[in-house]
Amino acid sequence: MSGGATARNLGALPPAGADPDALALIDVGAGGGPRAWTHGAIDRAARGVARALTASGHRAGERVAILSANRAEFVAAYLGTMRAGLVSVPVSYRFPPETIELILKDAAVTRVFADADRRAAVPAGLPVVEIGGAGDGFDGFLEDGPGEPVRPTAEAIAMILYTSGSTGRPKGVPLTHAGQWWALDRRRALTRDLGRHRFLAAAPLYHMNALGVAKTALASHASLVLLPQFSARAYIEAIARHRSTWLTAVPTMMALVAQEPALLGASDLSSVERVALGSAPLTQALVDRVRAIFPRAVVTNGYGTTETGPLAFGPAPDGGPLPDLALGVPIPDVEARLVDGDGRAAPEGVLELRTPALTPGYLNLPAKTAEVMTADGFYRTGDVMRRDAAGCYYFVGRADDMFVCGGENVYPAEVETVLERHPAVAQACVVAVDDPVRGQKPVAFVVPRPGQALTEETVKAWALRHAPAFQHPRHVELVPALPLAGTNKVDRRALQERATARWGEREPA
Repeated sequence: MSGGATARNLGALPPAGADPDALALIDVGAGGGPRAWTHGAIDRAARGVARALTASGHRAGERVAILSANRAEFVAAYLGTMRAGLVSVPVSYRFPPETIELILKDAAVTRVFADADRRAAVPAGLPVVEIGGAGDGFDGFLEDGPGEPVRPTAEAIAMILYTSGSTGRPKGVPLTHAGQWWALDRRRALTRDLGRHRFLAAAPLYHMNALGVAKTALASHASLVLLPQFSARAYIEAIARHRSTWLTAVPTMMALVAQEPALLGASDLSSVERVALGSAPLTQALVDRVRAIFPRAVVTNGYGTTETGPLAFGPAPDGGPLPDLALGVPIPDVEARLVDGDGRAAPEGVLELRTPALTPGYLNLPAKTAEVMTADGFYRTGDVMRRDAAGCYYFVGRADDMFVCGGENVYPAEVETVLERHPAVAQACVVAVDDPVRGQKPVAFVVPRPGQALTEETVKAWALRHAPAFQHPRHVELVPALPLAGTNKVDRRALQERATARWGEREPA
């Protein structure tokens, strides 16, 4: 679509036709215990946000931020902002205050919805609508009454999501109404009868994954259980209490769930029919553990990027089962290709994607945009993948994580896969440190499985028996848990710094 064409407003959820009295959302983090919201209640709150923003003088295209833990009001503020023709900017509250301030300035935010615990992080001078606080907060801001969502142009920006900043300053990723509706429609087309499901989301709503789940549930007239943030015990308890049928998580979250054998054994988890994993590398060992915990569930491995949309691959065209670690084949309207170090097509290489959900470019960063966009409009993901003879794609590793040890390329994800096959290993993270002889060498942080005996030498010996010698970790540290970044992925940067401080070696001056 181009020119004068228009798009559906991404904030127009729940859609027309949803039973207003049907359960839409269970807010587990609401004050006083879980609070149930119907589709009608979500619609009224989102409409109230839109009317209030318009009445406050905000003009189309202005940016409104959300700085809050997961809760129903977050969803209503997100939808209502877009309904009013404004741009929603969810911000990670786990960023330090100086980074939050940088993002708010970078996006030219003119108002912030913030929960009571994060309001102090909002710079002075910005109007704030407080969620869950005392006095006139969110509820007092709403303006009741009728109202239709603004009809955006095809190119209009619906939201700006900021990358985690693991490799430097967070980058704003503008995303259009039309592109995100394409992704939402495709997700629903891939699975029938979504309306009967009860989804569970514990990943932060400032991340593409959880936002996609929330919108899928609302668009499908389904229901969503929303945790304020992830903890393994709260996640397990929510499944059992609310009879969740569809779980979404990054692999690290499921690895932590698997470390709660007593609670798992005491909980009825028989309602779970599907476990959708994604946003980080997945190992066969973890798939097997997830199947053991949820024996009735289909376990899937998904892939998407903020820049290109929350999904890119789907089932095989013949409908047959995919290998456990396969991401699938490109879905309709997605163009995918792999290129080697010389930019030539290859069966293994860096994935480049072009989708209808593709961002028009990073906010205020034309040079960075030029780095990741090809001349013919593909996005360079930085993810190294391989494609099999059937056209299925598999994740190999991040191009910027790859390092050279003794002249051999090492992808940390491949080494982690080997280590997690050990029956006593729950999780592993591999990073590189400098070595005066080999250039760099792998080191591993390993979490033992509960009740299992494990030593550093056992881990090294396992790697030497099951992988090429250049991949084996030269140092191993056993840890009770791996540190998590703001999106519940492993914080590799923190482990990299820790490994360098302990084991890094350089050529003598």
